[in-house]
Amino acid sequence: MLVSRKWLEQYVDLDGISTEDLAEDITKAGLEVEEVRGPVLNDENIVVGYVQECVQHPNADKLNLCQVDVGDGERAQIVCGAPNVSEGQYVVVAKPGARLPGGLKIKKAKLRGEVSEGMICSLQELGFEDKYVPEDFKDGIYVIDEEVAVGEPACPLLNLDDAVIEIELTANRSDCLSMIGVAYDVAAVYEKDLKLPEPTVYIENELSSDYISVEIENDKANPYYGAWIIKDLDIKASPLWLQNRLISAGIRPINNVVDITNYVLMEYGQPLHAFDYDRFKSQKVVTRMANEGETIITLDGEERTLSPEHLVITNGQSAHAIAGVMGGEESEVQDDTTTVLLEAAYFNPSVVRQGSKDHGLRSEASSRFEKGVDITRVKEAATRAAQLLSEIAGGKVLGEMVEKGSTEWNPKIVEFTASEINQRIGTEIAIDEMKNIIERLRLDYEVNGESFTVKAPARRRDISIKEDMVEEIARLYGYDRIPYTLPEGVMKKGGLTPRQKLVREVNQYLQKAGLNESLTYSLTKEDWANQFVSPEIKALGLEPVALALPMTDLHSHLRLSAIPELLSSIQHNVARNQYNVALYELGSIYLQKEKDQQPEENMRVAGVITGLWEDHPWQGEKKPVDFFVIKGILEGLFVHLHDEEVAFEKAELDRLHPGRTAVMKLNDDIIGYVGQVHPTVQKEYDLQDTYVFDLNLDQVLEAVQYREDYRVITKYPAIAQDLAFVVDRDLPAKQLEDAIKEQGQPHLETVRVFDVYQGEHMEEGKKSIAFNLIFQNDERTLKDEEIEEARQKIVKHLENEYQAVLRG
Repeated sequence: MLVSRKWLEQYVDLDGISTEDLAEDITKAGLEVEEVRGPVLNDENIVVGYVQECVQHPNADKLNLCQVDVGDGERAQIVCGAPNVSEGQYVVVAKPGARLPGGLKIKKAKLRGEVSEGMICSLQELGFEDKYVPEDFKDGIYVIDEEVAVGEPACPLLNLDDAVIEIELTANRSDCLSMIGVAYDVAAVYEKDLKLPEPTVYIENELSSDYISVEIENDKANPYYGAWIIKDLDIKASPLWLQNRLISAGIRPINNVVDITNYVLMEYGQPLHAFDYDRFKSQKVVTRMANEGETIITLDGEERTLSPEHLVITNGQSAHAIAGVMGGEESEVQDDTTTVLLEAAYFNPSVVRQGSKDHGLRSEASSRFEKGVDITRVKEAATRAAQLLSEIAGGKVLGEMVEKGSTEWNPKIVEFTASEINQRIGTEIAIDEMKNIIERLRLDYEVNGESFTVKAPARRRDISIKEDMVEEIARLYGYDRIPYTLPEGVMKKGGLTPRQKLVREVNQYLQKAGLNESLTYSLTKEDWANQFVSPEIKALGLEPVALALPMTDLHSHLRLSAIPELLSSIQHNVARNQYNVALYELGSIYLQKEKDQQPEENMRVAGVITGLWEDHPWQGEKKPVDFFVIKGILEGLFVHLHDEEVAFEKAELDRLHPGRTAVMKLNDDIIGYVGQVHPTVQKEYDLQDTYVFDLNLDQVLEAVQYREDYRVITKYPAIAQDLAFVVDRDLPAKQLEDAIKEQGQPHLETVRVFDVYQGEHMEEGKKSIAFNLIFQNDERTLKDEEIEEARQKIVKHLENEYQAVLRG
């Protein structure tokens, strides 16, 4: 919001307050000042001149020799090259000694043999931006089109001595999107009187209702609409003071009718619109939602296609404006306009926002309607515009405004106590001072003891709850007056949560195991999104989440597995002669269980390994990665996390080798898989044998109770026993291991497979599995009888349950 100091002074007395102090004080009160601009120019040597005589320069075809009255009987000869200079004009003259914007100092000089005592100025030379220069004066000097006193300072006349304050408003302070709204706050800050306009207008005997009627089809979208007919208008340029006000607010002057609606917009914050009544071609205004596919050509010359979400102003048939956003070209006020239909309405903020967003139109009007205008001042703003149209454009205001709907407002009631305010702010503000602050804000209130009841006016939509009044009282009391206090209470040392510690341990373990961390995109292409999905995720029957507006086809879906992107990373490395690569990624996949809901995140750890796992050129040892390498890494991770209950079970999964793949189970629930990439898929990626794993880390961490990895070393000896059994070749070693652990209690500490043999001298369909058993008691030395009893129990159980034969 751009606030002209001179304009602001119409409402609040700022005598003795510098612009810098004003900017600082309102910033402290919550209206943050972004920038203070100007004054652009304030030089007494720049005055109004009158061209008494203008003849061609005797020595130059494109120069004129002008005799200019510059006041106090002084006459100056000025050489001027502007094509539009002529006798009888009021112009702006920079006399010798004047300094123009950009540092140009005017001196007495000779041009082509003739003395020139100053310069007749264009608006650009005086510091005006091109967009504010009228077309008639863009290539020449500025001619003042009204009677002015010769010799008077020109800078105040053109508002060049004004300062403009740019305020960066927060979204809740829509009340300050007007000069009057800012004036309310400034008056409150300085405890000054507020001088508001009191618009009055002479009404003709003729009635507006004889010319126009109003219908509202959707009163939620358009609660109120008022229409006023104003006749016999003289369309011309606005007076200088009005143009100055608009330019200071960042608005380009157009003509007196349009300028007046813009002036009231900036003054009251109430958008108005003037339709050319004759071009409107109807005696009826109908506001309705647009028809599907209906079109309108707006004031910017663009044809726009409407939908039923857009509110339009019509003549009963065709649309003449997108309500609150922009008017239509068909009924635009033009130079030959004599009668206008003045619209003063209140439109639903969300409806205006929809129209503005859909058509990419952001106007001064739409920004105010979107945030909510003061519905109780709609009629007053219309009266102010009618008054100015009568005074400036010579218009005749007919009868009363034709109205439909209501401008009634039910104020929000906010209740609080003085002690609540002081407790929240940390102050000891007296009740009388609080009353004074509320009165300065010009809010209606009642007080009973220390209890306050405040009625928030329509202009202050940001006041609706107790906390809003806490803010209002605090900012007017002065944030810099609030006492400083140190925080009280017990300070808690920061640190990682148990889960964060476990995640960090997973990272550290995998890195120590020889894998490198990788970060890939969570977005993947459509045909990868359903590949290498873990069985427990696939069982949910979910589709990958598709982006509404993907940047590329390569990143169009949220992933259900990190493996495809990791394989792509491995492929990238191998193509650059890095053949031994081990990568892992700790990240999320995204599960959308219901449409139109945010997807849930599931944290997983995935890995891909290819090439040699060990390569010792000096010893001549090379070990390629295989299933047991990657399985061993995962087993080590579970041991590290004290979660040794995870079981591996052979499985056949899509895109994985059918004989070298297993799912991982925890409490009989699948939590992931490990295996070799299918040879045909390896060929797609141009890879040698490559192994992958994908683990549901959320589920693993939920099952782990974090504890320090510490155990007292017992002083009693451990006893080792080796047992080898001949069993069916298809019998998993895990089943035997679990059975041995169960039967060997209470003294069996660990069981480890150390040999598997099948082949020569072994019966067809059989294999030999050898286990190393460690028995130990932390409190005493075990006896041979106890070990032998446990051994016999284990052997007997395996013989009965699995037909295992003990090897000698």
